[in-house]
Amino acid sequence: MEKKKQILLWMVLSMIIGYLPWYNFSAVLKYISAEFHLNASDTGMIIAAFQAGYVIVVLITGWLADKIGTKRVVLYATLLTGIFATAFVFVVHDKWTVLIMRLLTGCAAGAIYAPGMALLSNWFAPHERGGALGAYTGALTAASAGGYFVAAPIAAAHGWRVGMLWTSVPVFLAFLIILLFVQEKPTQGVQFDGAPGIPTVAPARILPAPEGGYAGPCMITLSYMGHMWELYAFWGWIGPYMVANASVAGMAADAAVKWGGLMAACITLVGAPAVWLLGILADKIGRTKAILLGATCSLIPEFFFGYLIGKPLGLVVLVGLWIGFWVISDSAIYKAGLTDMVSPKIRATILGLQSAVGYSMTIIAPIAFGKILQAYNATTDPTAARIWGPAFLALGVGAIVAPISALILRKLPQARLMTGGKM
Repeated sequence: MEKKKQILLWMVLSMIIGYLPWYNFSAVLKYISAEFHLNASDTGMIIAAFQAGYVIVVLITGWLADKIGTKRVVLYATLLTGIFATAFVFVVHDKWTVLIMRLLTGCAAGAIYAPGMALLSNWFAPHERGGALGAYTGALTAASAGGYFVAAPIAAAHGWRVGMLWTSVPVFLAFLIILLFVQEKPTQGVQFDGAPGIPTVAPARILPAPEGGYAGPCMITLSYMGHMWELYAFWGWIGPYMVANASVAGMAADAAVKWGGLMAACITLVGAPAVWLLGILADKIGRTKAILLGATCSLIPEFFFGYLIGKPLGLVVLVGLWIGFWVISDSAIYKAGLTDMVSPKIRATILGLQSAVGYSMTIIAPIAFGKILQAYNATTDPTAARIWGPAFLALGVGAIVAPISALILRKLPQARLMTGGKM
């Protein structure tokens, strides 16, 4: 097996294991909200706190990765993620300690993804980068689903602390995988992955911005913001929504948590192959075309998904699987497109900037979702809410930014740098 494929394999495996804690909180939310008296607004704040932690550090880690190397940043961030996620189980005792520990876990996890993408982008050429980064993002999706798959049924049987522990301790294995098997690509001078007709540069120089300046990177980042508004609020709230659907269907509390969590896991997991497949397609047809496909297919059903509560569970799951497939499908394309448009020397920093701006939406969206949910429901328990339509509709409205920005990007000169001239 080629060295770059080995590196990709180990990075994918470390991501699947290392990001298990991301949605273990949402998986056991019913128990935590009951124990600490959390309402929908509190839940939105805690989900957003994790994302805020991510944003706090992602700018620093991008710059740091360019200075000391991407592997070191990913390695120690993974270790800290394991420490904070495990500590959560033993130290939380009220709403504020829950929020603080999720914030710290988010800070640690925020230093993994963007540097990891930068590490992989240096191993793979533009014509195969979409597939590689898609596989890495697909691994993140699998990890998000894994949090639901593992934590929800274990929590239903043995308590939420045990459920969260089983999704936290494996992170230390991810640390060992990165330590022993991952390495950065040896430096061969600064080269720029330009499109035909756009000159590359000598090793000592950075390519000046083409006509249009950095409008291209800014526009693909704006599109990414619309994508992130929808994605992480959907992932963060799909668990409580499916538990609510299971309860409405007549399941007892523990059964609703177990089966609601498993349904949410399936809805999340279906996106893992999607992000890889659309990444490969983007390498063939162009980044913006793939963004338009993925973004449009996910945002349209958001307008009616929340209104399906009380309908047959099979129908809810079917629509959820459709959204789950498309909502993440274009995620790696924003990263791949950005790396196509900037010099390798500053990739980690620029990816960090894009991540920080994009993830700022993941702070606002879960809070907005929770506020809307609470405004339409009298209950303090989010899983007991019965009016979900307006909250999911808000996700669809915000997500419209993604395809609109992609259409504008197609008209900018710098877009020619993507995928060897394909847009």
